[in-house]
Amino acid sequence: MGYKKVVAAFYRGVLSARYRVRLEGAGLLAERRATLFLPNHQASVDPQIVCSQLLRYVDVSPLVTEGYFKIPLVAQVLHLMNAVRVPDLEKSRRGVEIVAGLNRVVIDALVAGHNVLLYPAGQLTNGGLERVGNKQGAWQVCHQLPEGTRVVGMRIRGLWGSMWSRAKTGRSPNFAWTYLKGIFYVLANLLFFVPRRDVTITFEDITDDAVRYAAEGRQPFNRFLESFYNAPGEEQPLFLKHFFYVRGRGY
Repeated sequence: MGYKKVVAAFYRGVLSARYRVRLEGAGLLAERRATLFLPNHQASVDPQIVCSQLLRYVDVSPLVTEGYFKIPLVAQVLHLMNAVRVPDLEKSRRGVEIVAGLNRVVIDALVAGHNVLLYPAGQLTNGGLERVGNKQGAWQVCHQLPEGTRVVGMRIRGLWGSMWSRAKTGRSPNFAWTYLKGIFYVLANLLFFVPRRDVTITFEDITDDAVRYAAEGRQPFNRFLESFYNAPGEEQPLFLKHFFYVRGRGY
């Protein structure tokens, strides 16, 4: 894991030009146990922030939709992290079949003692509240959770309104184009004067509740996750300006 920690530390430095990240409850990561991490999904940038922060404490394998493996530099980073390639369920007609196969991969990884990062909603949120809806991936894994495995909920706040979110256009942003814009904004702000966005990531051990609600069924489980993610209330979009020398707001 040594080389991953070095890469993660470097990338945290890169991201810190735009994002001021605060962790709450990270102390529980000191416990060495196979863990299923379940975050909400506000923006396309949050997996980058989450993984770079998690790798300070634990090794983790994220599940990543296959489209990102088609971007050359991104694909190299994903392979370095042992990311698991998954089909885009929004574009696939074999949803149930695919989810069943992915669940087996996740469960096998947890049995082997690995940590897995799984987004229950499977897509970016469309508003200031997280909606898991009828998704079944996280529910099925927690319903068959291997003995001794821990479930950690991750509540991410602060990215709704980012150019990486759907807040401005209602659509998922193009990853490569948004990344290039991000680099341009950093350079245009002379590296050190980029307006920074505050992001909070809260970690909470939800193992007991996750197992209990999973036993009750998919809908009770998904409602439980939504209540966890949305506990602070609906988040209003923050359209942060892109240039320190321009008045007004960007996004």
